[in-house]
Amino acid sequence: MILKLKCAPGIYLVGFMAAGKTTIGRALAERLGWHFIDLDEEIEAAHKLSIAEIFETRGEEEFRRIEREALRARVKAVESGRPTVMALGGGTFVAPANVDLLENNGITIWLDCPFAVVQRRVAQTGHRPLARQPERFAQLYDERRQAYARAAYSVRIESDDPDVAVDAVMRLPLFQ
Repeated sequence: MILKLKCAPGIYLVGFMAAGKTTIGRALAERLGWHFIDLDEEIEAAHKLSIAEIFETRGEEEFRRIEREALRARVKAVESGRPTVMALGGGTFVAPANVDLLENNGITIWLDCPFAVVQRRVAQTGHRPLARQPERFAQLYDERRQAYARAAYSVRIESDDPDVAVDAVMRLPLFQ
């Protein structure tokens, strides 16, 4: 395992909504014997509202502020040595301050999921506030790919089987 990960034992999964960050993150944490956190789930529990409700009642700007605070709090646990796999919200890694925080406190991995797969997965749910306008949804996907590409590593998601993705993550040079 690389020294950076030994000093700050955090693996942060970034990528577009429905890329599989939560499912893959849980499976990866289990395989590593590490703690797992889904940042969106943490926010929902703390505010007793869904992400969609926070967007609707408080707006995206306020949600991003809440998200930034939640991220900082969780990264502190990683800084203190608690090995953690964290699934981030789809927009978390877009903010430069969040990127800097994460890069200084662990390893970022982009789960690069094709748009057709994302569309199919999102169509099966109704809780994605940024997916309600199809044209804007596709544009957002394209825009965010540039931000996600800044992650230290990338894993292409081509299967709905999370074990395939976890195996790919485990083959990354950071575990060699």
